Amino acid sequence: MLPAGTWQNCEENRRAALSPVRGQGLLSFENDCVVRERIDVVFPVMHGENCEDGAIQGLLQIAGIPYVGPRVAASAACMDKTITKLIADAAGVRQAAWQLVTREGFARSREAALSAVEARFAYPVFVKPAGTGSSVGVAKAKDRAELETAIEAALKYDRKVLVEEFIRGQEVEVAVLGNDNPFASVCGEIDSGAEFYDYDAKYISDCAHLYIPARISEQTAEQVRELAVRVYRAMGCRGLSRVDFFVKADGEVVFNEINTIPGFTSISMYPKLFEASGIPYGELLDDLIALALEA
Repeated sequence: MLPAGTWQNCEENRRAALSPVRGQGLLSFENDCVVRERIDVVFPVMHGENCEDGAIQGLLQIAGIPYVGPRVAASAACMDKTITKLIADAAGVRQAAWQLVTREGFARSREAALSAVEARFAYPVFVKPAGTGSSVGVAKAKDRAELETAIEAALKYDRKVLVEEFIRGQEVEVAVLGNDNPFASVCGEIDSGAEFYDYDAKYISDCAHLYIPARISEQTAEQVRELAVRVYRAMGCRGLSRVDFFVKADGEVVFNEINTIPGFTSISMYPKLFEASGIPYGELLDDLIALALEA
């Protein structure tokens, strides 16, 4: 899949399908023959709908194929920002205040929806589709006109949209690894070089700067790591996740979001954080495969 949204078909590619029958594995098709391919474990390094939301995990689970990362329920819950916020709140984790706007409610009365947001928050605010990743559809609104435009755009991606208070602070991320006994890496910091860490800053522009370790006190870093593991456990995660926070000037730590399939190239934040924690890339992959194979 290319950035433009098209598939590149290489000559050596073969058509294949994952059998829903346990033990059948991958069925590939070549010269009118069906070949059964054994699969030991799958690392679903894919982003977005049907990839991070539990869909591909459910298919692998039905097929009886071990896979890296959280199971179906945790994947679905972490992909839906409203569910994530409700669970994090129940776990006693500080997060940005938020207001839910639905497609139905916005269509019924834009004035009521906009007024409800303005009654609760001062500008600027952030607008986010509930079920997207990679900052797709996310916008910062500085006034009512921008708020209305941002909600309209976000509702194209999801029927639920979150409007959040603006949190001024450092963007700090931590990687978590494990099943029953998860542990957190050192903290990393992203200076996006933009108003916020949007899609362009993540994938197109090269203006973002990474700091490992993050430029925060050790006491604050330890609090971030503890909160990351708390969120990870509360969400029911397994294998891996990256947990993102804001650290305010006064040291207060605010949970932002959790990513169950973080970027995993050799230069991505997740593996770089564990490399800085003493676990190199190859060893990290071995650990994730071992965790996937645990019952």
